[in-house]
Amino acid sequence: MCNPQSVDIVASAEDRSTIDIDSTDREFVEMIKRVGGPNIQSCYQCGTCSGSCPAGARTNYLVRLIIRKALLGLKEECISAPELWYCTTCYTCTDRCPQDVKPTDVIKAIRNIAVAEGHMLKPHQSVALKVLEAGHAVPLDKESWQKLREKVGLEPVPPNASRYHETIEEIRKLAKKSGFDKLIAPKEE
Repeated sequence: MCNPQSVDIVASAEDRSTIDIDSTDREFVEMIKRVGGPNIQSCYQCGTCSGSCPAGARTNYLVRLIIRKALLGLKEECISAPELWYCTTCYTCTDRCPQDVKPTDVIKAIRNIAVAEGHMLKPHQSVALKVLEAGHAVPLDKESWQKLREKVGLEPVPPNASRYHETIEEIRKLAKKSGFDKLIAPKEE
């Protein structure tokens, strides 16, 4: 007997769960549309995104599953899923989507919602903190890199924000003004 208040969603034979429709967030799709995924409701679950995803070929990342959960209003499952952060934003899914859903934009929108609600993987948080600290996501170990750069005929410090202290200060001011510094601050466990 089928319960009209629940829907089965199947990712794999091992991952089968029933969803109580009364516990879903009906505003989640509208939030995604406002934040940057306006075409999410055009998705008819063809699987082109997941089938063409290079990250999905090597991990358990399924773009289609995240979009399906979002469409069902499973906000907490979407924003807390580590898989949300597996997307490399290569845009292959967006290029191939027959419905112009722009799956990469949908994933980025869900990530923005996740960060605003306190969900971010530690490595992503560390990279963001490095940008605030050094003006660049991958700061160079000054002394050893400077010597190596000079040895090959390059300027000791690359022409990025790490070269200009005033630029790093501007990045920090922008982060503070936008509240980004609070979003990426280490959380007390």
